[in-house]
Amino acid sequence: MNLESALRYSHTLLDQVVQPGDTVIDATVGNGNDTIYLASAVGKSGHVYGFDVQSAGLEATKTQLLLTGLLNQTTLIHDGHEHLSNHLPEDTQITAAIFNLGYLPGSDKSVITHAKTTISAVEQCLKILQRGGLVILVSYYGHPGGKDELNHIQTFLTKLPQKEFQVLNYQFMNQQNDPPILFAIQKR
Repeated sequence: MNLESALRYSHTLLDQVVQPGDTVIDATVGNGNDTIYLASAVGKSGHVYGFDVQSAGLEATKTQLLLTGLLNQTTLIHDGHEHLSNHLPEDTQITAAIFNLGYLPGSDKSVITHAKTTISAVEQCLKILQRGGLVILVSYYGHPGGKDELNHIQTFLTKLPQKEFQVLNYQFMNQQNDPPILFAIQKR
């Protein structure tokens, strides 16, 4: 057995809850890896809503979805995840959502996620999350502004009511260069 990286472990957790036909959210599309993974997991009868503020990532993701035949079950939205409820059909229920916090690798490092908008988006996801569903945050915090966001996220997560949610913190503690931290919130 090998311990999995935060990103790989996020998929291991999602594999346990996401089924064909489900509705899920990729709150930070970026290069589209999670969007493609989720679109494959929900199948043709499910749907992925993907959000990003950077059009270049959305365009690259759209191309990958076209090439893999997964575009029809995906809606890509050029907007911040804090506005996600504005873009979802009424009465939407989700099985899962994933956030990769930080900046898009290989792009403008000044365009980063921020605690205020991330927490707003997480709160919106928790309101429409089905019982047993997961909201996953993978925090890449080794950049300017990253530790501030991480601190606010941790404070927010520790205050979630235990009777409604379980919160997991998964982190390698002895690695250099600020290894990512995974947080998983499961609705009871």
